[in-house]
Amino acid sequence: MTDDRVSLSTPSYDSPHSIRHSKFKAKRGLTGLGNRRYFDEYLAAEWKRAIRTQSQLSLLMIDADHFKRYNDTHGHMAGDEVLKQVAGVIQSTCNRSTDLAARYGGEEFVVVMVDASLAQSGTVAERLVQSVRELSIPHGSERVTISVGVATTVPNETHTPHDLINAADLALFRAKSEGRDRVVYQE
Repeated sequence: MTDDRVSLSTPSYDSPHSIRHSKFKAKRGLTGLGNRRYFDEYLAAEWKRAIRTQSQLSLLMIDADHFKRYNDTHGHMAGDEVLKQVAGVIQSTCNRSTDLAARYGGEEFVVVMVDASLAQSGTVAERLVQSVRELSIPHGSERVTISVGVATTVPNETHTPHDLINAADLALFRAKSEGRDRVVYQE
């Protein structure tokens, strides 16, 4: 697989504002999206901001369906191209200045949506699923699809960003268990 090491000299982040403005310094080479470290820092900063402002914070956890099988069948270079195309859809769909799209690991992506309700983030998630379908990338007798787990909260001092990640991850797990190629919302 293409080398995805972080090419980043990380400044100390004093505020979500400074993180937003340095968003483009923390990109993964393959996908052009934020990297995992940057996602963790951004989510933590936005979590603190949302506590102060009592605003909603949403997270989309996205997985390319049956991606290992795609890589095994078509090779890693073809798999890298699929990841680039999926990342392009995510980047073009999640384009508010406060949205952060990042590669979470392997074939998983995340999107942080600031001041977005469950309904708003769900609409974006549905658009993502449909847009990846429309890429019509062949995958055996089917095509490449994604599954998305969506979670929203108003952060408080008794919870952590990890709780939001877990909620989105559980929703993603349910999406995959229920047949993939769909969006599932936190319970």
